[in-house]
Amino acid sequence: MLKRSERQREIVARLRSGMTLSVTGLAVDLDVSDETIRRELRTLEEQGAIIREHGGARLAAPMFEGPLMQRMEENAEAKLRIARVAAEFVDDGAIVFIDSGTTSCFVAKQLVERRALTVITNSLQVANDLGGINHNKLFLAGGQVDYDYRAFSDHSAQAYVAGFTPHLAILSVGAIRVDRGLMDYHPGEAAMSRIAYATAERVLLGADSSKFGRQGLMQTAAVRDVDILVTDKPLGEEYARAFAHAEVVIAP
Repeated sequence: MLKRSERQREIVARLRSGMTLSVTGLAVDLDVSDETIRRELRTLEEQGAIIREHGGARLAAPMFEGPLMQRMEENAEAKLRIARVAAEFVDDGAIVFIDSGTTSCFVAKQLVERRALTVITNSLQVANDLGGINHNKLFLAGGQVDYDYRAFSDHSAQAYVAGFTPHLAILSVGAIRVDRGLMDYHPGEAAMSRIAYATAERVLLGADSSKFGRQGLMQTAAVRDVDILVTDKPLGEEYARAFAHAEVVIAP
């Protein structure tokens, strides 16, 4: 029997035909129960990948392009679990900066029921999800768009974001090592992270377990700069000591 992640990829692959497929048809194709398919469709809908319709589902209109879409699919289940927990730290009326990392995009989707948020972001996807609803205020950094990230992270965008003082910054990360701290691979995104660490009252870092022990291209912050860490698996002893100062939450 296919694992959940493999089953979800199979569902999305079948929906790429552009047709609306039925729950029963998908269940027969994948040799599972209707209820199993409904559960997978609920998860895929939360991820923004599909749109559920009566008795079936269709593929959502593409919101991402190229490398960003590929990164959104990596460890998607873990990122969704992290996002659900991270969203609990955001109250109605909060002032939040949300970066353009994939985990942060998952968090933004979990905030669509919040009201009167002030959202500062450099991400077109975050702006699309949270702008224009529930009396939110949206401040989107401008400049030259990076189509791989669907975001703005050039000097103009950095200067714009540096003028805000959010209650909470919700950040992603490319890599984490005890000896090197937090790292990223994109110079503009790394600069955005540094600004957020410097200007926000508190920083929430969403990082799935694959990020620990990686080597990134450039440092964004020290481990001690994180106030809240939300991850998907318990930390090893070395990382538990490194994040002892922070509130660490393991997503169920």
